Amino acid sequence: MSTLQQSMASDAFVAFEDVALRYGDENGTLALSAVNLSIQKGQFAAIVGPSGCGKSSFMKLATGLCLPTSGSIRVAGAPVKGPLKITGMAFQNPTLLPWRDTLGNVMLPLEIVQPHRSRLRAERDHYEAHAKAILATVGLAGFEQKHPWMLSGGMQQRVSLCRSLIHDPQLLMLDEPFAALDAFTREELWSVLQDLWMEKQFTCILVTHDLREAAFLADVVFVMSARPGRVISTHPVDLPRPRTVDSTFDPRFTEIVQKIRSEIAQGRKDAAAQASAVQGVES
Repeated sequence: MSTLQQSMASDAFVAFEDVALRYGDENGTLALSAVNLSIQKGQFAAIVGPSGCGKSSFMKLATGLCLPTSGSIRVAGAPVKGPLKITGMAFQNPTLLPWRDTLGNVMLPLEIVQPHRSRLRAERDHYEAHAKAILATVGLAGFEQKHPWMLSGGMQQRVSLCRSLIHDPQLLMLDEPFAALDAFTREELWSVLQDLWMEKQFTCILVTHDLREAAFLADVVFVMSARPGRVISTHPVDLPRPRTVDSTFDPRFTEIVQKIRSEIAQGRKDAAAQASAVQGVES
């Protein structure tokens, strides 16, 4: 890691320093190798790369669900040694509990995460009001008593976002949250998420295969190589906010997306050539 990278990492809210992750023993799959990146407090970061580059492994490491084989990870100024309590998470599938209504699903983290768990019974009215307010910000006022099967896919994903934010996490982790939705709904939810982030200013890390999504939402985009994943480039997104669908037709937006796409394509070619060379030596 360079001196500049070390300086940025020391001030960062999320910092990976020479992080590697290998599954299994020394002969197991090396998912990540020499990952260095820094994300500032309140920043919206996106991570993109080819399939199998370790984006999901990165998510596990950043939240403490998995510990690195080597290197160090710091979040909020402290080394990550286990699952973090300051994070919220949303996934590609909303994973809502079918027997709970919308309000009950949104409030689920409050039953688990301290100090909310201890306060929930005595302050239920306060928490319910908070949950209803978040639902209103994503256009779901009046749907509090609806069950998941009564909601569209886009509405279910809005509920999932609200659930991930109900306990006011300092770090929001998003693992391809809109990948299963149609293009129109996906673009609509980009704006919903952007509005929530601009209002609450939490630190956010988005893992996505959609390069337009990354450029639309993020302040900075990290591009990862093929396995073993490492950060091969960093792209600040200098487009003004709030961004709209019209922003995606801006020449600067197109330039950013095309540059990232070409880097990923070149990375795939390099990985294929390297694999072919190794195979040739072994044979």
